[in-house]
This record gives sequence, structure tokens and C-alpha cells, in this order.
Amino acid sequence: MSLSNLISPRSQNYERLEGGHGPSRAGGKRFAWRKFAIAAAVLIGLVLLFGPRERREKVLGGGTKTAPSPQPGMELEDDEFDIYPPVTRPKDNENRPTVAQPTTTSPSVARPTSYASDPDHLKTVYCTTPYKPGLPLVQYALMIDAGSTGSRIHIYKFNNCGPSAAYEYEVFKMTQPGLSSFAKAPAEAAGSLDVLMEEAVRTVPEALRKCSPIAVKATAGLRLLGAAESQAILDAVKARLTREYPFPLFGEDPVAIMDGKDEGVYAWITANYLLNTIRADSPTDVPPYAVLDLGGASTQIVFEPQFDSKPDSKLEEGDHKYELKFGSKTHTLYQHSYLGYGLMQARLSVHKLVNFMATYRGNEKNENSVVGNPCLAKGTKREVTLDSGADAQKVMMVGEDIGSFEGCNRIIELVMAKDAICETKPCSFNGVYQPSILDTFSNGKVLLLSYFYDRISPLLGPSTSTFDIATIATLASQVCEGKHSWEEHWGTEPSVMEELYDRPEYCLDLTFMHALLRLGYEFGKEQEVRIEKKIEGTELGWCLGASIAMVGGELTCRD
Repeated sequence: MSLSNLISPRSQNYERLEGGHGPSRAGGKRFAWRKFAIAAAVLIGLVLLFGPRERREKVLGGGTKTAPSPQPGMELEDDEFDIYPPVTRPKDNENRPTVAQPTTTSPSVARPTSYASDPDHLKTVYCTTPYKPGLPLVQYALMIDAGSTGSRIHIYKFNNCGPSAAYEYEVFKMTQPGLSSFAKAPAEAAGSLDVLMEEAVRTVPEALRKCSPIAVKATAGLRLLGAAESQAILDAVKARLTREYPFPLFGEDPVAIMDGKDEGVYAWITANYLLNTIRADSPTDVPPYAVLDLGGASTQIVFEPQFDSKPDSKLEEGDHKYELKFGSKTHTLYQHSYLGYGLMQARLSVHKLVNFMATYRGNEKNENSVVGNPCLAKGTKREVTLDSGADAQKVMMVGEDIGSFEGCNRIIELVMAKDAICETKPCSFNGVYQPSILDTFSNGKVLLLSYFYDRISPLLGPSTSTFDIATIATLASQVCEGKHSWEEHWGTEPSVMEELYDRPEYCLDLTFMHALLRLGYEFGKEQEVRIEKKIEGTELGWCLGASIAMVGGELTCRD
């Protein structure tokens, strides 16, 4: 493999952009609620007060949030009550998934915002009888997100006060490592979920456990394992859940690897619903956010492109096209999941490329040799493992005096594969078709999730959740300069300094995020973006969107 074959020329849109044409809790924007009372007649001394409520959203501004911790967690508080019913994945884009109008009811007492504030876990404050005979008053649904770096359980409480099941709040717990870390030990992989299931047993009342469905959706980590290894882990998890716990497994394939398409679209629905851009009562002039989710093994982008009236101006047909009917409106979404471009996989790709280039230059190596890596901050070092299994190789890499944003960016430009063959134009990177951001989403709003939040939020502080993409480049430059720069910018913040000292690859992480947005997706450097982990106490991601499909329909209980 020649070095020249690794070079990735920039696209025309990228040149236009360059030319100027173009963990803890996070508090985000809160929705203001206004109540108004409607007086009723006084009959024989009994006053009936009906209090329908109307939602209004505050203007989204800078926002506030608390300093994040490295991991999500804790119980989640929820100030939101509208819900959205199930979404089903369209097959071959022939059938549009339909989402009915959300249900809203009014509580008779203070609404619970968490498990701790719920006065009765068997009941609800919103009504005393279910809307439909035969349905339970409240239901719980359990979703395990088996990611590449860890597994997380989301325990959702719903009520059946209206025609559709209504979401109340969530209990959340996480464990590490992820299932894919047990490639040769499926029984141990299944046992690693016990700590999550114990939380479910503590949370769900005993009387409701046999009717509280559970599903396990594995994401990119297991996708990267071989078919035999991943299936063995899934089978072991399914067997252990059935044998050890009272919860019914949901559907025909309750423990499975989730399609990247569904992962991205469910995250888009969750975020835009909570941000009040796609509900029945959402302002008509507020467009949905583009949602970009950066995991460990993969990254997803989902947005609703807007095309002009030209006959040839449209979204090309293909797996990237996802037509979603939400309430009374149809959204034609572009989505793609890039397997291998999650943060941990990007790190590995960078380290392997740096090591290859050192070998290409003819540097002799022995057990005491080191490799200079411009993606490590100046003055830092890191022993990295290249490949796995029998081919595993440990290499000591150092930032020395070569670590820099500019030097790291040149390496990452090669990893992004902008020169890959683009069969259907235009393309983002790695030969993947994507409508031009400049042409179809120039004024759109962008929400960044997961590792975007975890790496950027600590550096910006508790009062900043909205900024432009150029800010990420500035942060990367400051971090890559090493310890003296850290002291200058964050020396008074011990938690930030601890993060930086613990992560020599922080320079790499930020540089990759910037390259992904600018070089990969081709957003302008002035593009405003927003980072969040929660919206009104609810964890962002695909889980809530996927979980809603498990409640509100025909109830299946275990014997």
C-alpha cells in the first residue's frame, strides 16, 4: 500500500466552505408551562375544576447545564409529558411508519419527575382508571442499550390515561465494559447485565413485573464481531433473562443487533419530540434539528433536507431515505450510520495509520522504541494496542513536541477517505451519498449527542451549550498544545484538568470531531451547533423512541 493512495483530496463543497462561502446532568432549555383554569358550575356544593393545559416553548437561547461526568447515569427527571407512539422501520421504503398524535393528560397533584418523587409506583397522578378497558393503569418498559463501551438500562414508566400510552419518567443505570468485550465468553457477557437487571427488579413493582416487557438492542460493538461470536452472546443473554428474571421478552426478536438506520431515526424522533419541533402543538415555523450521534464504534447523521422546486432537485432513492409519518405530517429524512467511524474506532484508525507511516519511513522498531504521534497532546504519551487477538501489537506513542491540531488534522483527513469513489453524487466521505448541507440544510439547527457532549461540554463550562463549529477547532488547538496550555485555560478547574491528564487522546478526539463536521459532513465553520445529554431530565438517544413500541398495544405477560 503506497502512502500516496492514502491522501484524500477535498471536495468542491469543502473548498467552498474553506473559501468562506458558505458526565451528572445537563440542564438544557426548559419549556415554560402556563396554566389556565376554566370555571365550571357549582352543583349542590361540589366544585368541579377542569384544568386543561397548553404548552409553550421558551425561545431556545444559550441554555445552561451542569458540568458533566464521564458517564451518563442516575435517575432521570422528566418535565415532559406528551409522548409519541411506536415507529416501525419501513421495508425497502415502501411503507411509511405512522406515529399517531401524542396524548396529553393533566395531573391532579404535583407530577412525579423521577422514581423518588413518584408517590405510588403502582398508580399515576394523571387518572384513576385507564382510557381503554383491559389495559393496566400504568406500565413499565425496559430497554437495554448494549453499546460498544458499556451497557445501559432504561426503565420507563408509562400511564394509559389517554388513547396512547403516555411517558412519565425514566430510571437509568450503566455498566462497563460492553458485551463485545466478552467475545470468547458469552456466559460472562450475559452475566454482566445482572447489575442492570437488579436495578429493574428494584424499580418495577412486583405486581407489574410479569407484564413489563424487556428488549435488548446491541449496537455497533457487536456488529464488529464475527457473526458466530455475536450470535453466541445474544443467545446467552436471551437465555439468562428468560431463566433468571420475571420480565417478558418483547416481540419475535427481543435480543438482537439493532440496524444502524433505526438507531439514528429513533434518536432523531426522541430529540425533536423533546425539543418540541415535531409535535402536534409545535410552532409551524420551527424546523427539526439535525441529530448527529457519535458512539464508540459508529456515528449517525439524520436530518430533513429541503430541496428547491427544480425537477432534478430531490433526495435520491436508497437505504439512506427514511419516510416517517409523525402525527399528521410526513418527514422525508436522510440518514446514514457510519460503522467504523465512532470515536474509539477513529482512534484505532489514527494510531494504525501513524504506526504505518513510521514503518513506511523506514524507522526501525524494538521493544523500547516509541512512535511520534501528532494526535497526542504535546508532552503526553500513550501505549496503544493495534489490532486484537493473535495480531495484537502494543506500541508506545508520544506527543513530544509534535502534537498539534494542524498535524493531527492532516492524519485524520487521510482517515476520512474523502477520495473514495462516489457513485451517487454528492458524497460526504467514504463514498457515501449525502445531500449537500450547503444547499439543503443551510439554515438548519444541529444537535450533537453522546461523545460530542462528553468531550466538549467539560471544556466549555456549565453555561455554554450552543456554539459554532469553529469553537471546536479552537478547543482542539488549546488541548493539543499540552500542559502549559491546559493550565492557562482550565488551571482553576480541577475536574477538567483531571480529565485532560487522564486522556492523552483528548487532542485526537476533538480534532476528529471537528474533521467529521467540517471535512466529512461539510458544515460551515460558522454553523451553530448544540450539545445536550438530557432534555428536561430525559436521556437523549434512541431508547425512548424504540421503547414506546412496547407499550400501549396488546399486553403480553409471563405465566
